[in-house]
Amino acid sequence: MDIVQSVALAGGLAWASGIRLYAVLFTAGMLGRFGYLQLPASLQVLENPLVLGVAGVMLTIEFLADKIPAVDSFWDGIQTFIRIPAGALLAALALGDHDPALMIAAGLLGGTLTAGTHAAKAAGRALINTSPEPFSNITASLGEDAMVATGLFAAFNYPVLFLVLLGIFIVLLIWLLPKVFRGLRLVFDRL
Repeated sequence: MDIVQSVALAGGLAWASGIRLYAVLFTAGMLGRFGYLQLPASLQVLENPLVLGVAGVMLTIEFLADKIPAVDSFWDGIQTFIRIPAGALLAALALGDHDPALMIAAGLLGGTLTAGTHAAKAAGRALINTSPEPFSNITASLGEDAMVATGLFAAFNYPVLFLVLLGIFIVLLIWLLPKVFRGLRLVFDRL
């Protein structure tokens, strides 16, 4: 795997892990297992049936939990302590075939990217969860599912395009996060 593909893989895994960690693990593992994706040696453990089984069960739980407003916020709270280190680890391992310094840098940047993505997702969903009707939550959840699938597809098949889109996403994230946190503060002040 060349460096651009490896960086796109690292960025894609880290970015998507902030939204749907178990979908990332299951998708990458299944695609690798069936030969649709050549994972670096350091990530081939994702193809292991035990890892796929656990990721599949957790994916199912997350898919269902993410559609119920109160459960979704609770789930995101717990996942804060799981998604961020997992995203950092996946980003680092995606560059495991390259220079160890690059691998460490990828882990640090990947963890930061995962944290930002997770913060935007969790805060945005907390705002959506204040709505009394369940349809906005379900729509947002299905939109996140589609966004992760599309993003991973781009990262795996069109690495340069994905990296450009990731750069745009990061700029939007830097602009959006303060606004989302202000909105959350207003909601909590009203409570």
